This record gives sequence, structure tokens and C-alpha cells, in this order.
Amino acid sequence: MCRTEQDPDREQDATAAAFTALLEDSAEELYEHAPCGYLSTLMDGTIAKINTTLLNWLGLDRSRVVGRMRFTDLLTVGGKLYHETHFAPLLQMKGEIGGIALDIKSVDGTRMPVLVTSRVKTSDHGEPLLIRTSVFDARDRRAYEKELLRSRQVAEEARRQAEADRERLQEALAVLQQSLLPAELPQVPGLEASSYYHTASPDLLGGDFYDLFPLGTNRWAFFLGDVCGKGPQAAAITSLTRYTLRAAALHDPDPVTVLTTLNTVLHERYTSGDTRYCTAIFGVLQPDGGPVHLQLASGGHPSALIQRADGTVHYLPTPGGMLIGVLPQAEFTAARTRLLPGDTLLLYTDGLTEARTGPGRQLYGEEALQAFTTAQPPAGPKALITALAGLLAGFGDGLDDDTALLALGAPAALTSPASEDLR
Repeated sequence: MCRTEQDPDREQDATAAAFTALLEDSAEELYEHAPCGYLSTLMDGTIAKINTTLLNWLGLDRSRVVGRMRFTDLLTVGGKLYHETHFAPLLQMKGEIGGIALDIKSVDGTRMPVLVTSRVKTSDHGEPLLIRTSVFDARDRRAYEKELLRSRQVAEEARRQAEADRERLQEALAVLQQSLLPAELPQVPGLEASSYYHTASPDLLGGDFYDLFPLGTNRWAFFLGDVCGKGPQAAAITSLTRYTLRAAALHDPDPVTVLTTLNTVLHERYTSGDTRYCTAIFGVLQPDGGPVHLQLASGGHPSALIQRADGTVHYLPTPGGMLIGVLPQAEFTAARTRLLPGDTLLLYTDGLTEARTGPGRQLYGEEALQAFTTAQPPAGPKALITALAGLLAGFGDGLDDDTALLALGAPAALTSPASEDLR
């Protein structure tokens, strides 16, 4: 059978018609069973068209919805209120509004979180005709937001708990730290005394220590030192060191003998494990109502500093003193001096001289400490400690180690004779 010349045209028309029908069917299918809900409403909110997806979410029949219900009838009470006060006015002003979180309700009362986008369709003359609305399922998003909120709440609670635990720990450490120091220095006739302890970190126990206590009639002992390390082990050594120094001084107050006893105790206690040691200055003084006679010994500790009543400042050298607790036999250096009225003896731990200063974070050093003390008026131990406390505060984060200060002095008199060091 022969084909006419019009056969190809008829075939093309048939193909186009079939393709058009397929597109129309696909468009309708896409609308009805889209992954989101679609509806069109009149300007008063009456539903004129709604897709199967949204009907299934609501559990409603199309016959009960189209022409019978308004868009707000699909919303919860809160959603209705928000629609009337915010959604509808904004839509009227702008002609479209998107991404609004609302809750719709199904026949059985179940709430479903959705995101709503609406746009007003207008005529060629700009008159509003109807409202087209898309409704997106937000259950997964809401669940994610709730989980995210819960995670944030859990994290916040954990943070608050951690802060509370840290505060309790800091309080406990502060109490323990204070137990390793005298609550207050005793009142000594014919002597002025002042002390200060700077904690570099409230989260760590320091190993610095000091004390001033009576030995008998008109004789007093003092010491200041620094245990290596920080934390509970350092605190244990500090406690052992303080009680050993006190007990040894009551048995024989000679400074070299006291430090020798401490060396023996520490070495025997820690010789089988990690070596633990400390540095310390121990001294005995005897106020006489005038000059204060003083003898001391040092074990690896920075030299004491003396501020004289005439404003001069110098170190009391104690070279050669060895670290306490490292060797079974250790040598310690002794020195003697007199504190005349207006003189002040300053003991300190190396947190002060090893502070970092300036852009280059240089060590503060003993020369700078001597210069700073020289610049202070010789007004006694309390005034000097106050000035040094201000100096420590000025170091900021350059001060990364605890620092203990102990100042002892003879009360100033109207006149004071020349002073001299006795070796």
C-alpha cells in the first residue's frame, strides 16, 4: 500500500497530540501527588482547589474541603491567630510571603508542622483573583530543630555543671592552700611583719610556703620556701616541709641544722620514687626593743633583700646553698645581720623574679626587684608588701607561678644608728 504525501504530517500531529496529552496528564499527576501540599483559595480564604498530598496529610475528603472550608480551618488555634495578625496582613501588603512556620491539624487532631508559602494571583488589571499556597512538610526539620535545641540545652547544662564543679574545686583548693599557710602572722613585740601570697592559677595548688612562730622567750623562727611542682603532690610535700621545719626548730633552732634535718626527711621519704625537693630560707631572730638580731640559712633559695632605713637596698648573700632533698648530704649557707629601727628584711619566692615583662617577655630578675625596692620609701614591712602586691598584679599573664612574700622589720625610731652586716 502506497503512502500519500500527507501521511507524515498526520503522524506528526498524532505524536504531538499524544505528547501533549502525556504532559497534561503528567502536570496533573505532579500537582496531585507532589511531595508538598498545594491549594488555591479565594480572596476570602475559601478553598477552591487542593491536591491529594495535602488531603492525605489532613485525612480529609476533597468533597468536605473544596468550597466548604477556609485555609484557616486547616490550622491550629495558634496558627489561626498568627494568620490573622501577621500572615494575612503581610500577604495583602506584599502580594507574597514565604517560609512561614505553622501547624496544621488532621481529622484526628494530630498536629503537623509545615512551612507555608503563599502568592496572590492578579488579573491583567492588577485585581487580586485568588491565593496560591504551597505547604511543605516540616516534621523532619522540626525534629532536627528540637534535637538541636535539646543538644544545646544539654551542652549548656554540661557547661553550667562544669563551671559549678570548677567553682567547687577552686573553693576546695583555696581552702587547702590556706591550710598550708598561717591564717595570720603573730604579733611579735619589737617586730613588724607582713606577708602576701599570690596564686597564679585558682585551678592548681601551689608549693610556696612561709611561717613565723615563737621558739621561746623573745626568740622567733621564720621560714619561706618553694616546693617543686604543683598540685596534690606539691601540697603533700609542702605540708611535710612546714611541720618538719617547725619540729626541727623546737629541737635545735640553728638554721643550718634545721635545713639539714629537712633535707634528711625529704631525701629518705622520696628517694625510692620521683625525686622531690624544695628551696627554703630558715631564720631565727631576737627582737631587743632596738636592733633585731637575725641569723638565717638558705638551701638553694634566692637571697633575702634588705631595705635599710636610709633608703639603701642590698641583698644578703647566701651563696652555695644546695637544693633540699636531692642529695643525702647537703651543704647550706648561713648569714647574720641586724635589723636596725626602720630596716626591713624581704623574703620572696622566684615567681616574682621569674615573671615575664615587656613585649619580649624578659625575666623580671633580681636587679629589677632591687631597683623597685630602692624606689620605695623605707616605710616598713606592710608598706613594702603592699607595693610588691601591686607590682605582681601589674605583671598580668606574665606571672605564671605562685609567689609568696614575707617581710620582717624593726619598728622605725626617730633616729637610727648606722647598720652593718655581720657574717
